[in-house]
Amino acid sequence: MIVEVAYAKPEKQVIIPFEVEEPCTVEQAITLSNIKEQFPEIDLKKNKVGIFGKVVKLTDTVREKDRVEIYRPLIADPKESRRARAAKKERLNK
Repeated sequence: MIVEVAYAKPEKQVIIPFEVEEPCTVEQAITLSNIKEQFPEIDLKKNKVGIFGKVVKLTDTVREKDRVEIYRPLIADPKESRRARAAKKERLNK
């Protein structure tokens, strides 16, 4: 079956389509894609993974035409960033 593995950095995005045998786990698909050769910073113990935007486990099974996504760690907490923007806007409006 055909699956894709995707990873993105601000300056470079890669989607690797390839064929795997069934059954195939998310972790096996990532390994078979050889994406870690292009992005050695990927650490599956730290990076979350998903299929089409939904976080999944490395042990979950992929299906035909799934896109396995490897997510980079967040630089900042989105809630904290939103609070900081709101506080700044409030200060500017006074």
